Amino acid sequence: MASPSKVLIVGGGGIGVIAALSLETNAQANVTIVLRSNYNTVVEKGYDIKSCDHGELKGWRPAQVINHVPDVSTRETPFDYIVIATKNVPSNNDSMADTISPAVTPEITTLVLIQNGLNVEMPYLARFPQNVILSGVSYAGSQEVQHGTIIHGSHDSLEIGAFRNWNIPNAQQMAVAKHFVSLYAASGKASCRFAPHVQHDRWKKLVYNATINPLCAITGLDSGSLRRAGPFVSKLLEDAMAEIISVAAAAGHIFSKELSQELLDLDPKEDRFEPSMLQDVKKLTWNKGNYIEYEYLVGEPLREGIRMNISMPTISVLYALCEAIQSKNNAKSLRIAF
Repeated sequence: MASPSKVLIVGGGGIGVIAALSLETNAQANVTIVLRSNYNTVVEKGYDIKSCDHGELKGWRPAQVINHVPDVSTRETPFDYIVIATKNVPSNNDSMADTISPAVTPEITTLVLIQNGLNVEMPYLARFPQNVILSGVSYAGSQEVQHGTIIHGSHDSLEIGAFRNWNIPNAQQMAVAKHFVSLYAASGKASCRFAPHVQHDRWKKLVYNATINPLCAITGLDSGSLRRAGPFVSKLLEDAMAEIISVAAAAGHIFSKELSQELLDLDPKEDRFEPSMLQDVKKLTWNKGNYIEYEYLVGEPLREGIRMNISMPTISVLYALCEAIQSKNNAKSLRIAF
């Protein structure tokens, strides 16, 4: 029997913990997780998890819990995979690509980015040109409601594809992606699909994440309340979604005209679902120190539109308002936690 894959997960919030749980459940992966703000709680008590896929677990921990990125020069064997499950938010510290560099073995370690937004892979490609980079689009609804407490309410569904690296044979990148998919899905608890056109999936998720997500953060409304707010808000949403779909099409990703309504229907008007950016705004209000990840969710699609001379007036306004929120947040907190 092959030895378990050695996996380092950076980011121990809702998504990172469920990823660790899915990988370790099948005994084919040995997971080390890097924590910061919740480190002491998890070391002392473990995670309390209520999961729609895994059930209720008390005091769960992966194989190793640490509070720093390890230096592989001190290890006998390198990490096979490093999974980045942090949010893309501003920090006073080095970029995440620089942060993880001590744990990366050139040509051996595969980087797996389970993060929202567009062009999230570029800093890693620039920093690690000889390593395979996998792009992950997650649809798991999971959050850490307080240190060490995870509520996972919607099925762990993950799409994985290789981010094209011209320094590495394409067949090798595809094989690595398929192997990670098999590791993640082996327990039968999670759905993990090989997505050869994963950037198409990123753009599709952006039709929601660049529109409803920031609007909920700006207004303080959950998704159901936002949709019930009246015809002018509905028109604003429609216009914003149409702008994202237009830029996606110019980038070669064509979506049906029904996509906007399909995505809206994922959050019924009766629900009180709080998208990630609204959760982070509320945490700032509670002095927990979270910024909103608007640059890769709203800013990058906007910059793509500008580059292609496509007018995006609605997205431009959303971006400006998110910038204002971030400016206010910056005055409240200078510390970012994993």
